Amino acid sequence: MNVKMNKSVFLQGLRDGVPIGLGYFAVAFSLGIIAQKAGLSAFQGFIASFFNVASAGENALFNSMIEQATYVEVAVITFVVNARYFLMSCSLSQHFDPNTKFFHRLLVGFGITDEIFGISIAKAREGYVNPWYNYGAILISVPLWSLGTSLGIIAGNILPVRVVSALSVALYGMFIAIIIPPAKKNLVIAIAVAVSFISSYVCGIIPVVRELSGGTRTIILTIVISAIIAIIKPVDEEQK
Repeated sequence: MNVKMNKSVFLQGLRDGVPIGLGYFAVAFSLGIIAQKAGLSAFQGFIASFFNVASAGENALFNSMIEQATYVEVAVITFVVNARYFLMSCSLSQHFDPNTKFFHRLLVGFGITDEIFGISIAKAREGYVNPWYNYGAILISVPLWSLGTSLGIIAGNILPVRVVSALSVALYGMFIAIIIPPAKKNLVIAIAVAVSFISSYVCGIIPVVRELSGGTRTIILTIVISAIIAIIKPVDEEQK
């Protein structure tokens, strides 16, 4: 690939990454409120978001910190919640030119998110995915994501408590917006979501289990419920 072509593809990725980055900024601001409650500084929040780049993963991380979970719990819950990115990376790697060097694959894998994966797969319909396309999308979206977290932390430190509490609700609104559309289209997903809510509530009140940390309960429920659903109602090849 020549330099001129790489530059053109990079600019395309940069352009396509702008709306993603703006959306990330808004969501990360709400995450910053949670991070502020966990005691992180604006710089620490920026670093955490830069190296995680995952709303659900960071929410689990920051809430685990609030609950003073152990390092092992934090590591496991972050791994479990972000496990889908392994599948996305494996899938996207099939759309690279076989001669693509390892360090390109590694850097692209670092910046895989749901949205960047989506635009990359869409680009794959035109042929092999050029890593420089991903670099452009990552360059604009990841810094905005990290900056949003930092500003959320700063806002959490200076705004009144009531305002901070109100802003905290925005993150739950985001998760509802994520799960409702697929749940409306797929009964299995709807049932899985309902079971997750009910199970989480029950585990928080029954003896012994409620003594476990929130992080441990989340890890157990995530693995058990997803495994049961996968066994009872596996996704067939056509749906994939």
